[in-house]
Amino acid sequence: MISNRMNFKRSTTSMAIALMVLSLISVTAIQQDAFAQKPQQGMEITATSDKGSDTIMIMGQTISDLTDVTLTVVAPNGNVVTIDQISPDNGIFETVFKVGPTWSEDGFYTITAMQSAVQNSLYTLSVEVEVINGMVASNTSVTESTLETGIILAYSYPKDTRDKGLEINAEAEMGSDIIEITGMTDRVSTDVTLTVVAPNGNVVTIDQVSPALNGEFTSVITTGGPLWTQDGIYTVTAKQFDDFAYTASTEVDIKDGLVVPEFGTIAAMILAVAIVSIIAVSAKSRLSIMPRY
Repeated sequence: MISNRMNFKRSTTSMAIALMVLSLISVTAIQQDAFAQKPQQGMEITATSDKGSDTIMIMGQTISDLTDVTLTVVAPNGNVVTIDQISPDNGIFETVFKVGPTWSEDGFYTITAMQSAVQNSLYTLSVEVEVINGMVASNTSVTESTLETGIILAYSYPKDTRDKGLEINAEAEMGSDIIEITGMTDRVSTDVTLTVVAPNGNVVTIDQVSPALNGEFTSVITTGGPLWTQDGIYTVTAKQFDDFAYTASTEVDIKDGLVVPEFGTIAAMILAVAIVSIIAVSAKSRLSIMPRY
């Protein structure tokens, strides 16, 4: 009887161990399958370049290594300026485009990556890079992707490639009727619109300037005349797109059609009080610049 019980225990223990081993094998297999899964479709393309550079780096990844990736660059006027063909290596492809004589049109150039299979388009992606006077207009890092979640890219991109925006400054001498506006933008292909608004909200003047290749722009505003009759703070606004980063303002104090320096009246009052105080103290203490003997 005791022997039968021991045999039963041994049999039960063996079955439990066998089930545990089977479970571990099954879990391991499931985990391996889960980690082995890979995206079955998609491609990514990124164009990077520095402001003022004449080279554009193209980097990308595709799931399919079966066919080459064709890269086409099209100018703003629709003309094809260059074509390249790359064979992906373990899904990775990259090339460099040199801005040349065929890039004479200013504006956004469209770079399209296409991968075909048996006369059918497998993947097609496009990115845009702005070129002005044969050079890249601003720090650029643009990406288009259809890769499924979970893929690990084998390359990285520059960190400091964000648009910096637009800024302006107003300079003028006290009592002058000339205001010089200076500014900077990182988008040189689009004009900057300058608007001057009077204290009562009326628009007194509008100007449009084209940024230089380095992003700088200047304009001269003449005050006076029937539109500048109201005394107070005039607001000068620069705008270059419907974007907060590309809208900047500065203020100028105008009186009788002429520029009033900031805090000018307060500064004059402080100076007058200081002079009167010095005279009063000197008279009371009978100060003298001549030594007494």
